[in-house]
Amino acid sequence: MIAITGANGQLGELVIKALIKNTRADQIVAAVRNPEKTQALKSLGVQIRQADYDKPETLTEAFRGVEKLLLISAVILGERLRQHRAVIDAAKQAGVRVVAYTSLLRADTSDLALAEEHKATEDYLRNSGMNFIFLRNGWYLENHTAALPAALQNGAIIGSAGDGRFASASRADYADAAAAVLTQPSHENKIYELVGDSSFTLGVLAAEVTKQTGTQVVYRNLPTAEYGAALLSFGLPRMIVDVVIDADLKARNGALNSSSHDLSRLIGRPTTALSVAVATALSNKKD
Repeated sequence: MIAITGANGQLGELVIKALIKNTRADQIVAAVRNPEKTQALKSLGVQIRQADYDKPETLTEAFRGVEKLLLISAVILGERLRQHRAVIDAAKQAGVRVVAYTSLLRADTSDLALAEEHKATEDYLRNSGMNFIFLRNGWYLENHTAALPAALQNGAIIGSAGDGRFASASRADYADAAAAVLTQPSHENKIYELVGDSSFTLGVLAAEVTKQTGTQVVYRNLPTAEYGAALLSFGLPRMIVDVVIDADLKARNGALNSSSHDLSRLIGRPTTALSVAVATALSNKKD
């Protein structure tokens, strides 16, 4: 059996849908904190098991009979490593053979604020004695396109990335890669640097939005204090604002850019193009 933690999150649900294409639904375990909020997953016919990162006793039972586990990284910064260790310990106790982990691009050398807990999790998993697979995900295209409605309304995409380049891929791309390593042979104890086939600046993103909508949208590069104040005014939590600003600043020095083609090789197709991501986001906006 294959289990997915955080299965009712956006990435987790996409991984399960990708797995179902060539894996029997009853051999897939959706490990979730609250089984009552899994109606969409239940309709797919997969097993639903409670797996609360903060209740270790639920984890060992959730992983019973599981051969391969996808540990999707937890959400709350500062709590992630403790929670990840609990999952890894429970997986080992339950007899899981392989744990794949959604890490961060170049986690072992990255200076992104997000990197520290990812690197520590990789180290803990590597030393667990279980087989591992590190899926070092780059930035998500959705991190950019989620802001398009506001950009169209205000005529500008805002940020502090300057001319920094983002080799971003879609959430579906990363989900397909996870499904691939969980169902195909010869991926154990390997590390994959996962990014989109092409990179872009936020200025290029603004130009693409202008092209597709006919509405002039520019990229406005802001001082970090001004950008942070704007993000807070949108209702984003301070923790998220700090991560976004850090990512923009580090992107200037290439932290979110890479020429790796591990992702397209794993999924057997080109990664989602920026133009497609923009068109999808604009279509969803109209629905």
